[in-house]
Amino acid sequence: MATIANSVAHPTLVSNLHNRWHPDIPAVATVKPGQVFNIECVDWTGAQIGNNDTSDDIRDVDLTSVHNLSGPIAVEGAEPGDCLVVDILDVRPFDKMPWGYTGIFELENGGGLFAREFQSRAAKAIWDFKGVYATSRHIPGVRFAGVSHPGLIGTAPSAELLETWNKREGALIEAHANAVPPVAYGPLVPGAYVGQDLPDDVRAKIYREGARTIPGREHGGNCDIKNLSRGSRCYFPVFVKGANLSVGDLHFSQGDLSFCGAIEMAGIVTFSTSIIKGGVEKFAMKQPIFLPSPVDPLYSAKLIFQGISVDYHGDGTQYNMDATVAYKQAALNAIAYLMKIGYTREQAYLLMSAAPVESHIGAIDSPNACVTLALPLGIFEHDILPKDEGLKKLEFGQCAVRSDGVV
Repeated sequence: MATIANSVAHPTLVSNLHNRWHPDIPAVATVKPGQVFNIECVDWTGAQIGNNDTSDDIRDVDLTSVHNLSGPIAVEGAEPGDCLVVDILDVRPFDKMPWGYTGIFELENGGGLFAREFQSRAAKAIWDFKGVYATSRHIPGVRFAGVSHPGLIGTAPSAELLETWNKREGALIEAHANAVPPVAYGPLVPGAYVGQDLPDDVRAKIYREGARTIPGREHGGNCDIKNLSRGSRCYFPVFVKGANLSVGDLHFSQGDLSFCGAIEMAGIVTFSTSIIKGGVEKFAMKQPIFLPSPVDPLYSAKLIFQGISVDYHGDGTQYNMDATVAYKQAALNAIAYLMKIGYTREQAYLLMSAAPVESHIGAIDSPNACVTLALPLGIFEHDILPKDEGLKKLEFGQCAVRSDGVV
């Protein structure tokens, strides 16, 4: 019989947030290999985005303070050169916050995949969670099962690795000093945060040198792998004693598209860890290795859009083997199709960021890379298949936009 006496809850470790990567950020807790523990996470912006019907909060979001990560958590016995094995046992929203959001960010404040093509202005969709399903008042006519996962998870860099990041990314920023959106995000003192009582000189060093959390790197970081849900296993290279694992940027669901390309949420992750001694050498690890979850929504029927490395939605330029151009063309083809059904461009863009859309690189034949993007038919409450008579255009309103009406 289960009683209080013989039932012990897994501990919840939630004593710190930080938004920079640096080896001098101390671990706030230490766990033993095999121990099961929970980590509570705020959303990646630190609760800057509200459950409302305008996108002014997306327009005005302070991106100097993201991502808000929980940790670091040290794992007893982990040493540089080891492989930290992280089992993701569960990912779920807080019971008191059964909602999330997807956003399109301003060209001058965050941008995104089509920031320049669309001259992006802020828009968003709020999603309500009912069990495994998500629906949105801002994108009617769709309902889909989420595969909840951390968008950002990684180990702390060594001082040498951090120096390498800052040097190579700094050179890229210098070479493209006037790019909008920026090509990379270097260390920045304004907005930096470590929620611990640290000596002033240590805090100043972390804020001055700390790497921004926006891109993924050798340690993992912001990889946005949507199948790292419950049952997944991650293999991370260890660069500092204890590994110092941090996590955040939780997603209820995600498609293979966009900046803020997910249903962002706050919630709880349950982990267990183990260590493979000397794993970096054993597995020739330059970056993490991931084993995705065995749990996946059953959306077998899909409508697939193709893109090639020709900018036929723009000036028609032929590119040589450019998978990014091909990816954009596939996505733009899908957006154009959804607009024929009645969704606005913003709704289509947000939907493909949030729903379990799959993108793959197909043929690579000079001069064209070929990329596909698959829309699951089962997420729609209406038929979207091509027909002789054409597509029936319905009325879906508009997503949440700026209070001044600019889109």
